[in-house]
Amino acid sequence: MKIKKMHPDAVLPKYAQQGDSGFDLVAVEDVVIETGETKLIKTGLAFDIPDGFEIQVRPRSGITLKTKLRVQLGTIDSNYRGEVGVIVDNTEEKIYVRGIGYYNSIDGGFSDTHGGEDILPGTYIIHKGDRIAQGILAPVARTEFEEVDKLSESDRGVNGYGSTGVKCTGGDKA
Repeated sequence: MKIKKMHPDAVLPKYAQQGDSGFDLVAVEDVVIETGETKLIKTGLAFDIPDGFEIQVRPRSGITLKTKLRVQLGTIDSNYRGEVGVIVDNTEEKIYVRGIGYYNSIDGGFSDTHGGEDILPGTYIIHKGDRIAQGILAPVARTEFEEVDKLSESDRGVNGYGSTGVKCTGGDKA
């Protein structure tokens, strides 16, 4: 797939390990995300995605497990040629206490501000060069839509939104 660097410090994507389905998307600048904020993290990259495919932007499990940052799922269509960004929410609850001098970092640790400024608790910093999300190249199925008065019958019917419960039933219990 063809890739264009939109920023001189952009990091070309790579798969961290053999067998990985996702390739790394890396921040191209430092971004501070306070509690309750949503920010767009630039990657400095644009892609020439083949027709019939998309890139799905997905979270990295370690960030989701160790932090209150939530990478939002995203779709990059094959006809988009602009810079790819990653949408990140800081879901930490706001606490209005000033006086700490560090940011939370995405590896679950802390990063000193080196300036002594007051930082809201729960504030995170994403550093330039941090692997913040992963991209998945996936095929896209397209269809044609036909309006009808009635849909075909199925065993499930209109039952949804938790209708099967959460408990495992049957012979293969967890």
